[in-house]
Amino acid sequence: MMTVLAPGARTLVQDLGRAGQYAIGLPPSGALDQYSHRCANLLVGNTETAATLEVTMIGPELRFAEPATVAITGGEAEISIDGMPAEGWQTLSVDAGQVLRIGTLRTGCHAYLAVRGGIATEPFLGSRSTYQSSAIGCPLAAGDTVPVGDETEPFCPGEGSTVDSRLRPALGGHQPLRLVEGLCRYRFTDESVREFFSSTFTVSAESDRTGRRLIGPALRFVDREAPFGAGDNPSNVVDLGYPVGSVQVPNGEEAICLLRDAVTGGGYATIGTVVSADLDALAQLKAPDTVRFVPVSLDQAVAARRESRDRLGHVRRGLRLLSLY
Repeated sequence: MMTVLAPGARTLVQDLGRAGQYAIGLPPSGALDQYSHRCANLLVGNTETAATLEVTMIGPELRFAEPATVAITGGEAEISIDGMPAEGWQTLSVDAGQVLRIGTLRTGCHAYLAVRGGIATEPFLGSRSTYQSSAIGCPLAAGDTVPVGDETEPFCPGEGSTVDSRLRPALGGHQPLRLVEGLCRYRFTDESVREFFSSTFTVSAESDRTGRRLIGPALRFVDREAPFGAGDNPSNVVDLGYPVGSVQVPNGEEAICLLRDAVTGGGYATIGTVVSADLDALAQLKAPDTVRFVPVSLDQAVAARRESRDRLGHVRRGLRLLSLY
């Protein structure tokens, strides 16, 4: 068990998400950077579905009631155990009574703290993920106690085990995002689509877990007579499902890439969907980071997903080998 001495800016319990609930309008939630979340769990010998603590910008201070094996991945931050510096992306040991502190993130905007056994808060619809819009969970607060469970694998990497630097993501700065054009692409003029793919967009400070707001050129729509139920605004459609990663452009003025806490559908045209392999990088962007969209085919998107899974497989195999020593 851990006691929260200071909660940080916004620290949430997240796992891989609440899959299969789109039919009732409930998004998956879960870790925004799924790769970093999975790597944190691998570093402590957890199942990859175990819950971690997702840190946003400024991390918490936690006192451990019992000895624990922990790892912090994602954005780089100053980490200390009882005031002594510790490394991220590495298996760490914490003794009973010691205090772990995660400072301000220097890169990215999310870090992930895994504890061997996983965070054992009460699950809801098969997941421990926080979704504040529906009052499912809430950020940690000072004085909270955080239970630890038993979602472990038979092996656990030894103290000092680390993820190869070549397998760690480059966070923040400028990121190319691959995008598959969507069903509503026809609503945008060809000139606007060309401008969309040739322009640089800046991440807005108003971004959150629902989506990243992107400041860039205004897009224009093909003239039409609005169908019944769509509304007069040219960016409106009658109704549309919103997959995670879809990019909507309300009124053509601001592109919004929807993330894991976004609503499941609505009435705005979407120009396309960012491929799943690039969503972790997108989720780690903050103002004033920049992005550029790169058009890809569905086959290329599937290939990118395969490459992303292969990369995680390299981490998994490497840490399993380290657990033998």
